[in-house]
Amino acid sequence: MAGRSNVGKSSLINAVLKRKAVARVSQTPGKTQAIHFYLINEKFYVVDLPGYGYAKVAKDVKRSWGDLVRGYLESSDMLRLIFLLLDVRRSPTPEDLEMHDWMRASGIEERILLTKTDKLSNNQLIKARNAIAGELEVDVATLIATSAETNKGIEDVRRAIVSRI
Repeated sequence: MAGRSNVGKSSLINAVLKRKAVARVSQTPGKTQAIHFYLINEKFYVVDLPGYGYAKVAKDVKRSWGDLVRGYLESSDMLRLIFLLLDVRRSPTPEDLEMHDWMRASGIEERILLTKTDKLSNNQLIKARNAIAGELEVDVATLIATSAETNKGIEDVRRAIVSRI
């Protein structure tokens, strides 16, 4: 799971795993400062990467997170799928676009999850999905709209995981 700080990675992990507190959820961006591995049913790992972008930490700490994440993504031979999480209410940041471009270039399969969709009306969601798909240059149908609050899209995420095990 990759994405900006405060995009909802931990909440989504908890929703996908049907657990309330597997991944620590915080109101303060930047709390995930290491790579967290969650072994699921002794079969596979869900990996929570530190968020990029806004976080109240020193620049050298942010830079070390980038090195940590890049090292993991480039050296993991077990990596089958990366979920790029984007807050549906925000335009993709330069860091989001950079991560998306890196994933395309790396050959690692990527699924884009739009988080916090419960905060928008259906019309707003349609507009936001179309705008984000355009900015990322992907088919809008490939975006998975999710909400950890309502469980929208969570089964789609589970199916994407199971299909790679």
